[in-house]
Amino acid sequence: MNPNRRLNKVTVKKKINSNLDDLWNLISKPGHLNLVHPFCKSNYVINWPGSNSIDVLVYLNNLTFYRKFRKWDYKKGYELLIGKKNGEQSYVKWKISSENKSIFLSIEVYPYFFKGVPKILSWIPFNIFIRPKLTRYLDSVISGINWYLDNNEKVPPNFFGKHQWFS
Repeated sequence: MNPNRRLNKVTVKKKINSNLDDLWNLISKPGHLNLVHPFCKSNYVINWPGSNSIDVLVYLNNLTFYRKFRKWDYKKGYELLIGKKNGEQSYVKWKISSENKSIFLSIEVYPYFFKGVPKILSWIPFNIFIRPKLTRYLDSVISGINWYLDNNEKVPPNFFGKHQWFS
C-alpha cells in the first residue's frame, strides 16, 4: 500500500543491458547498492530478503536513510519506504518489465515533500525544484546498475556527476 499515493511522483525507466535473471540477482542481493549506486558510501542489511527486508543507505554526504521493504515480487520488483530512521518516508517502486524482448527497470518515487499540501499549490515548486533533481538521481541509479552489469565492477562515486542532495 502506498501511503503517499496522492502526492506527485517521479518515474525513470531505462532499458537494461542484461537478462532478467542477472538483473534480479543483482537488485535482490543484500548490500547491492554498494556495487551500483553512484552516491552510496555504504549499504548494509538489517534484515534480508523478502517483504520485511530492511537495509541502511549511507550517502556520500553521510545522509543516512533506512529502506523498509513492503512488497517483494520475485523477478518483478519490490516496493519500499525510504527516509531517515524516525522521519518522513518516501514511497518507492522498483519494477522490472519486458518489451519487445528487452528488459527494462523503472524506479517510481512518491516523495514526502509537500505532504499535506494540495497538489495545485505544490505543482509548480515540485516541478521546478524536486522533479529535475530526483529524475537525475534515479537516472544515475539505473545507469549504475547498467554499468555494473556491463563491466562487473563497482560504480565509482559520483560516476555520472555530483548530486546536490547526496554527494
